Amino acid sequence: MPVSFDGKLVVAISSRALFDLSDSHQVYLEQGLEAFQDYQVNHEEDVLAPGDAFPLVQKLLAINELDEGKGRVEVILLSRNSSDTGLRVFNSIEHYGLPITRAAFAGGESPHRYVSAFGAHLFLSTDPGDVQQVLEAGYAAATILSGGQCQRPDGILRIAFDGDAVLFSDESEQIFQSDGLEAFTENEKRSARQPMDGGPFKPFLAALHQLQNSFPVESCPIRTALVTARSAPAHERVVRTLREWDIRLDESLFLGGLAKGDFLRAFGADVFFDDQQGHCESASRHVAAGHVPHGIANRRKQEG
Repeated sequence: MPVSFDGKLVVAISSRALFDLSDSHQVYLEQGLEAFQDYQVNHEEDVLAPGDAFPLVQKLLAINELDEGKGRVEVILLSRNSSDTGLRVFNSIEHYGLPITRAAFAGGESPHRYVSAFGAHLFLSTDPGDVQQVLEAGYAAATILSGGQCQRPDGILRIAFDGDAVLFSDESEQIFQSDGLEAFTENEKRSARQPMDGGPFKPFLAALHQLQNSFPVESCPIRTALVTARSAPAHERVVRTLREWDIRLDESLFLGGLAKGDFLRAFGADVFFDDQQGHCESASRHVAAGHVPHGIANRRKQEG
């Protein structure tokens, strides 16, 4: 029978998000593809330094080592390298003892099309173009920003999400962008009992929640948090939406426009996903951040 990923949390990651490939990438930019290929082959025994998403991947894979984990997390490498030039990447995976066994080497093309083939719940990359294409295909994806790695050494994976245009659709954000805060607040009060549609990260959160449910509450190795600029009374619709989805978030922070960085550091986030580039850059001074180029704020930025 074919192998199935049913019941697993599947995360796809690019080689440049997993490892620091800045040296070979610079060769490619300055000298071209042939020089890049020669460089990778000549350095294939040189172990790559961890990339920005490396600590997150380590924590994800460590869940499989717990009895209740039962191999419930799969991390898949997606790379623009060929299998020949990608040997350096797999040698580094082996060096660090990462149990990553599946990969797609796209030979210079974007590997984004393999996200759906693997059924991945999340794609992490340093290439905004690849991320955008995965989002347009209906899968959660984020561009990892270089920045802080504020982790607690307790083995618990902590993932934080923005709300509108990430977990939820951007329907309310559209009102805020076009008509301002007062109109947004009135709409959320009026629609408090009407659940919001899901955003691009709803399926990933649902898969994460399913994984959490396989552990006893008191010993779950995963904690989630909503970190949103919303405040009362706009909080009620969020609560009722999550209740309708039957998804639990461990912590919810309604900040009313306060900067999120200090709160993410207090939560101990291993990664924070937000649709606004500015929020991600601010957060990345404290924790790893993933930009989700989705929704009205990003469309306006692209058009402008």
